[in-house]
Amino acid sequence: MTEHASAPAVEKQDLQEALDHDGPEPMLATVFARLAVELHDAEGVEDTVDTVVQFALQAEACTYAGVMLTGLGGWEIGAVTDPLVTQIYQEQIDAGDGPLVAALTNGTTVYVADVATETRWAAWSARVTAYGVGSVLHVPMWAADQLIGVLSLYNGLPDAFSADDEAIAHILARHASVAVAAARDGETMTAAVDARKLVGQAMGILMERFDLDEARAFQILKRYSQDTNTKLRDVAQHLIDTRKLPQ
Repeated sequence: MTEHASAPAVEKQDLQEALDHDGPEPMLATVFARLAVELHDAEGVEDTVDTVVQFALQAEACTYAGVMLTGLGGWEIGAVTDPLVTQIYQEQIDAGDGPLVAALTNGTTVYVADVATETRWAAWSARVTAYGVGSVLHVPMWAADQLIGVLSLYNGLPDAFSADDEAIAHILARHASVAVAAARDGETMTAAVDARKLVGQAMGILMERFDLDEARAFQILKRYSQDTNTKLRDVAQHLIDTRKLPQ
């Protein structure tokens, strides 16, 4: 594995200078290019979303940050900068209600400027106000037509997020979406390669033990997979570990 030098941390001052500059596009491009390097160096989805929330914590007007991911298995907490975010996330998932749920369900940005006076989600508002949260910003993470997740920013003060903060959050969410999608593809490819290696090793065991050719050894593994309703790679792993086929 090739090691890369860590990119310098991106501070909120860098982004504010870019937004205040007469020509913000080149400066913003430079700032987010540095983030792109960090995301490129991230290993897997977990490392990628952790990079995103740490960037948000440095660059945005937030006290806490988090990423909730979507997938075939439902919603999954990807990364948080504080256990409180996990608690706020989980309570909304359990209740099936709240601004996070709205952002995930509709794929839209949800900004709660003043949590204490929020009326759309009264029960959520009361709980989160008690936790010391004053404002919340949820930004959807889209990759092509697929909702990858939601980036969440929390601040202890009301009205903490400006239009500039929201603009930066949307750019960050786009970078995060692409990076998470790429990381997922990479993990899928790695899992596929690993599965092929396991199956090949298991086939070798059968070929040696029973003097079979490759086609026959594969058919045996496939039949056991179907008969036991077990994934082919798990049948292979079982044979490698126990030298026996599953019953």
